[in-house]
Amino acid sequence: MAHSLAPPAAPAILRNSDLDAAAVRQARIDLAACFRMAARLGLHEGICNHLSAMVPGREDLFLVNPYGWAFSEVTASRLLVCDFHGNVVAGEGVPEATAFYIHARVHKNVPRARACFHTHMPNATALAMLEGPPLAWAGQTALKFYGRTVVDEEYAGLALDEAEGDRIAASIGEADIVFMRNHGIMVVGPSIAEAWDDLYYLERACEAQRLAMSTGRALKPVPHELAQKTYEQMREGDRESARLHLESVKRILAAEAPDFAQ
Repeated sequence: MAHSLAPPAAPAILRNSDLDAAAVRQARIDLAACFRMAARLGLHEGICNHLSAMVPGREDLFLVNPYGWAFSEVTASRLLVCDFHGNVVAGEGVPEATAFYIHARVHKNVPRARACFHTHMPNATALAMLEGPPLAWAGQTALKFYGRTVVDEEYAGLALDEAEGDRIAASIGEADIVFMRNHGIMVVGPSIAEAWDDLYYLERACEAQRLAMSTGRALKPVPHELAQKTYEQMREGDRESARLHLESVKRILAAEAPDFAQ
């Protein structure tokens, strides 16, 4: 299912200090923590899914996992730094081809997407395979995403060129969550912590809905006015909650799998 990347174009120009800054090191650790916890929670699929984040201080470089490594194997130092032309400017290996064509074009075309997480996590992907809106707004956790989702209905096979990457990026619009029909999901956010928080709770919301649907009984959606009010209540503290969520993930990993930060 995975494909290697074609030869790159001209490399980006780097200053010696660009990739040694403390903020870049912290971004590597934060993103590696997301990979490791996603693996523990079963949010990955083999070596085919990918999480990326813009390099702090740069508008033309992003961090992404190397092709051939499972989420559970990712460490801070193993992450690649790539430019938008397909060059690996730091790290060993190359990104998986669809990882490059999706993430490079999303980061380039959607500047607010400082982090971009794409997975085939089972419950959200299952809902993306069904006719109609994926989320039914029937559970409190789902209301975190009220008004923030979009469905990309135009499944076109593997993303193996810039045109498909551009199409996927354009499908995002003003949304933060994309249900990619017949494919998986994508979460974009202004920070690694916020993208992680959304990824985690999206799968939990989808799991609860799938379990409820499995009973064969009708779902009871929350009325629009209350759904909007609840979303706004949640949104007030989301950034700090997301930060604390990721900090808890790093504490757990530091105690049980400290090599993630190496």
